[in-house]
Amino acid sequence: MWSPTRVGPQAVTLSFIYSGSSAAGGVLRTVHLYADDTQTYGSCRPGATNSLRDRVADCVAAVAKWMRSNRLQLNASKTEVLWCASARGQSQLPSDLLAAGSDLVLPVRCVRDLGIFIDADLTMRTQVTQTCAKCFAALRQL
Repeated sequence: MWSPTRVGPQAVTLSFIYSGSSAAGGVLRTVHLYADDTQTYGSCRPGATNSLRDRVADCVAAVAKWMRSNRLQLNASKTEVLWCASARGQSQLPSDLLAAGSDLVLPVRCVRDLGIFIDADLTMRTQVTQTCAKCFAALRQL
């Protein structure tokens, strides 16, 4: 199972890259930091999804705490959780809410990451659909 969580603050300084990675890295090892976006990733066996959910929630809480201490705010409306598994394994994934700071986030079936749509079953179905729609729209303009 793979679960990326996107935490999108409006403004982040360069110091967040160093402090944020140490604050979140102790809870969840894979943290990717961008100029205006933080992504955490984790993996687990099918029976350990509750443990991973708790570790991701702790990681988001650590990032939110660091942001508050630096006068930044976690934007819960831009926070997304995506559980990834095979089509057969989708039924074993939790569908309950994940704590993101003081807010709760419902897992989604698809996220957009750096311009690419990623589906929960990793089929790229949404990406292909969106690309075809844009191509047909361009053809209709001719």
